[in-house]
Amino acid sequence: MHVVATAGHVDHGKSTLVRALTGTDPDRLAEEKERGLTIDLGFAGTDLPSGRHLAIIDVPGHIRFLKNMLAGVGAIDACLFVVAASEGWKPQSEEHLRILDVLGIGHGIVVLTKVGLIDDDLRELARLEVEEAVAGTFLEGAPVVEVDTPTGYGLDALRLAVDDLLAVTPPAADLGRPRLWIDRSFAPAGAGTVVTGTLAGGAVALDDELVVEPLGQSVRVRGIQRHNAQVDHLGPGNRTALNLVGVGHHEIGRGDVLVRAGQWHRTQMIDVSLTVLDALDHPVSRRGAFMAYLGSGEHPVRLRVLGPQALEPGETGAARLHLPRPMPLLPGDRYVLRDAGRGETVGGGEVLDIDPVVRAADAAPDRSIDRVVGERGWIEADRLTLLTGAEREPTLGRWVVDPDRLVADRERLTAAMLAAGPLGLDLATLDERDRAVAESLDDVVVDAGRVVHVDAIDPLDGHPWLAALAAEPFTPPDPPADIGRNEIRELVRRGEVVEVGGVAFAASAMDDAASTVRSLLADHPDGVTVAQVRDALGTSRKFVVPLLEHLDATGRTRRREDLRIAGPRL
Repeated sequence: MHVVATAGHVDHGKSTLVRALTGTDPDRLAEEKERGLTIDLGFAGTDLPSGRHLAIIDVPGHIRFLKNMLAGVGAIDACLFVVAASEGWKPQSEEHLRILDVLGIGHGIVVLTKVGLIDDDLRELARLEVEEAVAGTFLEGAPVVEVDTPTGYGLDALRLAVDDLLAVTPPAADLGRPRLWIDRSFAPAGAGTVVTGTLAGGAVALDDELVVEPLGQSVRVRGIQRHNAQVDHLGPGNRTALNLVGVGHHEIGRGDVLVRAGQWHRTQMIDVSLTVLDALDHPVSRRGAFMAYLGSGEHPVRLRVLGPQALEPGETGAARLHLPRPMPLLPGDRYVLRDAGRGETVGGGEVLDIDPVVRAADAAPDRSIDRVVGERGWIEADRLTLLTGAEREPTLGRWVVDPDRLVADRERLTAAMLAAGPLGLDLATLDERDRAVAESLDDVVVDAGRVVHVDAIDPLDGHPWLAALAAEPFTPPDPPADIGRNEIRELVRRGEVVEVGGVAFAASAMDDAASTVRSLLADHPDGVTVAQVRDALGTSRKFVVPLLEHLDATGRTRRREDLRIAGPRL
């Protein structure tokens, strides 16, 4: 399925053309029928000669309803650009063409309507005028099909031309991330809330759980309709109506969007490209009451031109937009910018960055994934996908790392390891990213919780002080000068030394002390005193008190007033 929009000046026959092609009147409002003027978006569909299905969005041409027109052209594959041969190219024709151009629409057909009202010479003049007007735009070289709707002249040729056009129009991509910008919300009798829009980015199915943004409300898909037919599953690129459970139709409306939870970054600040229309008679700066048209919504925004103070007509530059509410966007999304105060279309472009981290004065946004990584240094691979829509294999662990940043971090960590001496770095003192860097270093091993060079000699292995502690387990000597606090902590971590109250013991001393206390308790079941344990171990109070405190702490003894009794682990 492909979605095509009409475009062109008011009263040039867009709705009449849609009705003739599809058999459906796109003007659904009573006011539209009464005035003979399209006010809001209309929708219709038909099957083409090839069997390909075509959905048409009929947009209003009148300047007063331009925001409704903009809501309809944000998710289309191609356009039918309608010009009445009897009236020729009009200002609204020009504005619609420029809007389609900045939205990145790349395919279209020019339909020259009302040709039955003029003679052959005027027809040829109308065709030449149109070809001149579209020169330099995406419609240059596009088919120009002459149609007289009341008589049916040219309709079959138009159907074939549309079929040929869509045959070379790329289908909507399925990225596994569905997004539906809502252009209408209503409540048919007995059906609950129904929303319509053009599905993009992924598929939806019955009973899918989605989220309405920016409301943040979870909803369930109770029904899916495609061109008046109920379906169980629908892919991207389709016009659809979704019946939702979990939200009232008055709570959501045009400009809101349906997405899957956790698949999108919601943003209120974006960096964009901005192409200023060359027909504008003044430069564009931050001064103005700007409205951005994104998805199906109209949003008042604050604008900051990046780099120069202003962009001249016809220039392309970058800008930062501040949105009034968080929106689920991706680089590549298109937008149109209007100045509400002047009542004119300024230009538009595409979203470049949905999470700017560089201040506006220094920002140089583009669509490069390497730029996103480089500005952050480290970024989780899953988050990078949220911010760019692209997948990258992690560089280390779960992170994608900028190459220059990785080199710097490796050099920093290597220097820290060398400065730490032969024992290396304690892995517990490093954060998760530094641990990942440490494990990636050449000529480095992570052993027993420490990061050391492969050729490092363990200065504590067989150290004489350990033998001295074992030789005098209950009157241990002080540490020698060549062992500092880091070394003592390492010996404690290895389980070779026990430190209690500032006194270091051989680990075996604790087992020997526990055995002695167990023997004493066999003769004194009511408990033993500190003095009794001191005498039995042949030591002093300075050492026996910390010994007993450790036995208490490990559950081998329990203190009862001035006595020690057996603990559960004795």
